[in-house]
Order: sequence, then C-alpha cells, then structure tokens
Amino acid sequence: MRAVVTGGAGFLGSHLCDKLLERGWDVLCLDNLITGAEMNVAHLSGNKKFQYLRRDVTQPLSIDGTVDAMLHFASPASPVDYLKFPIETMMVGSAGTHNALDLALAKKARFFLASTSECYGDPEVSPQSESYWGRVNPIGPRGVYDEAKRFSEAMTMAYLRYHDVDTRIVRIFNTYGPRMRLNDGRALPNFVYQALTGQSITVYGDGKQTRSFCYVSDLIEGIYRLLESSEHEPTNVGNPQEITILEFAERIRALIGAEVEIVFEPLPQDDPKQRRPDISKARRLLNWEPKVSLEDGLRDTLAYFRTQVDKEAARKA
Repeated sequence: MRAVVTGGAGFLGSHLCDKLLERGWDVLCLDNLITGAEMNVAHLSGNKKFQYLRRDVTQPLSIDGTVDAMLHFASPASPVDYLKFPIETMMVGSAGTHNALDLALAKKARFFLASTSECYGDPEVSPQSESYWGRVNPIGPRGVYDEAKRFSEAMTMAYLRYHDVDTRIVRIFNTYGPRMRLNDGRALPNFVYQALTGQSITVYGDGKQTRSFCYVSDLIEGIYRLLESSEHEPTNVGNPQEITILEFAERIRALIGAEVEIVFEPLPQDDPKQRRPDISKARRLLNWEPKVSLEDGLRDTLAYFRTQVDKEAARKA
C-alpha cells in the first residue's frame, strides 16, 4: 500500500508519515516548507519505503505509480501562520484540496482530509459535535483559515457524491507534542518558549477562554483508525478534557519551574471562547479515545522544547 501525504514535513504530517510507515505503508511526503521543516522527516531519510518531494500542492499534481491513499494535511494551521500567509492558506484549502482530490480520483485512491475544529468558529454550543454547523465570521482575519477548511470539506463531500471518491474527513482539535515550532504562535509553544527563556508568559484576554489539548500520538492513532474505517462524514478527534488558558499557562510555568510573571494582552478578533470536542462518534465508530494525560504529554513536550531552545541558544552564541 502506498500513501501520499501533503504537508508531510509539518508537525502533524510528519507524525502521520511515521505512523503509516510503522503500519507497513510506502509513503510519499509532499511539502513546500512554508511552515513545515525537512528536519521533521530527516530521521526517515534512510528508509527505503519513504520519499520526500518539495512540492506546492496548489499546482497540478502528477505522481507516478500507484496511490492507495491521498492524505491532505497541507495548510498553515496557527493564527500567526495563516495571518502571515492568508492567500496561501486560502489557496491550499481550495486549489490544493481540488488537486489532491483529482489525484485521488485518477488513482482510485482513498482521500483523507485534515479539517479542523475551527470549522465551528466561536461556538454557541459546547462541547461541539459534528452536527453543529458552527459560528464563523467569513470576513474576519481568521476567516482565511476557517473558510478554507469549510470549503475543503464541501469539496470533499462533492467528490464523494459526484465522483464516488472514497473520502474521509477528520476535524482536528488542539494538538501538541514534539516537532511543534518554537515560533508556532499557538498557546503551548508560546508559553513554553517564554517560560524557558525567562520571558513573561503572554495570555490573551482574561484567560478564561477554554481549550482542549490532545497529545499528538493519540490524535494520530484516531486519524489512522478513521482512515481504515468506512465513514465519510466529518469526525471529531481530540481530547475532551477542557482547561482555561490561564490555568494552562500556570501549569506550564509550574512544570518548568520558572519564576516569570503572566501578563495579559487584548484578545484577538474572533478568538473562540470555548473549544471542546464531543468525541461520542469517535468512541462509537472507531473505538477511540485519548490515552495520554496532560501531565505526561506536557512532560514529553517540554523535554523536546528544552532541546530546541538549547539549540537556538547555541546557534546565537
């Protein structure tokens, strides 16, 4: 079996490549490195079942040989990234999704879309189930990501209904773990980097907004089970354990043992007040739920970030 993974050198994409290889797949990784990094897949360079190509999936895709699964994970995914690359974000969600679906159609391959909890926007219900249509501001600054993903879901369902492509859609909730970038811009890498380098930890708003953090190995296991299922409609994969951003910052500060203050800045426009997945469907359909506790996941992630901060300091020395 051979899989093509777009965005395969990114945080989640690289872990997905690991999982597929572990399960015996041949893997072709495509990435244009806007937010991905070759170092995320450097450990796979000697694996004969793995191949990496620098490729922009918004351009037409031509892949030689058979393809059994097309997994579309290419996209900037943090507010810092998609506000820096708004057009690229819209294009990879539209033209990129179209090209990936066309390849799946031509190769008679399964198609797997990495969608997002951002499809729910700033929700009026919590937890968010797949039946909730969301509350998204299409012309706000976050709309470039939210609407790109909502379009990609609609395009995926159109290919299922019109072309009978064998599709899957996962809605990913906040995920953390090794290979996140120090300058990713999301809460965890921001808090960890600031604490490790002796800076004040920045919390936006009053910190009472909530998030639910899923460790990367749990997420990838849920994604793989969904790939192997026959479910076509969106499925939430995430950790339903809810925590306020302020509590999260305090927990990271305590784990690191850093005596730094927490400072508050204005909340960005359209920042969601709540984010918590209803994973009833994943439990029922995939027999999946997260296993890694926040404490254990943070411990492994902090060890990774300490190494990255040390490397950065050595480069600057």
